[in-house]
Amino acid sequence: MDDPQYRAKQPVSPLAGGYGHPLHPILVTVPIGAWVSSLVIDVAAHLGTGPPSAAEVSLWLIGLGIAGALAAAATGFLDLLAIPPGTRAFRTALSHMSLNLAATFAYVAGFGWRLGDGAVSPAQTALSAASLACLAAAGYLGGKLAYRYGVRVADENTQAEGFVRPSRRTQS
Repeated sequence: MDDPQYRAKQPVSPLAGGYGHPLHPILVTVPIGAWVSSLVIDVAAHLGTGPPSAAEVSLWLIGLGIAGALAAAATGFLDLLAIPPGTRAFRTALSHMSLNLAATFAYVAGFGWRLGDGAVSPAQTALSAASLACLAAAGYLGGKLAYRYGVRVADENTQAEGFVRPSRRTQS
């Protein structure tokens, strides 16, 4: 079938996950969770309630988020290849990708800036907060791709399987 909407639902590679079950959405939980946690630890440290090793823990979380972002980006790029160029969904996907790359590069810069520092400065925390805001905007667009445009989401006929009630056998 050459329908652009149908094509955007199909995986371009097994590495992207199967039909109706893409890998990208589950992989994004690693950088999101790590980067949100690093910001929470930074703020707690500035308030005097964080652990003594807050700067080191936060650095490790940022590094974990960067590693997770690379895996999420690879599968996200495969999903991008399924979307026909020139469509509104494709433009949204490019914006989604650009914001995610900007956030990731900002975290890479923040990681390098923090290396060797014993404490996290307010400016470093502000960079993490701004990066997380960029990530949130990218997430909004990712939600639009899935929930509005149905990119890599199973079609309605496949979805309907989940709403069929099992038939009851009548005993005579």
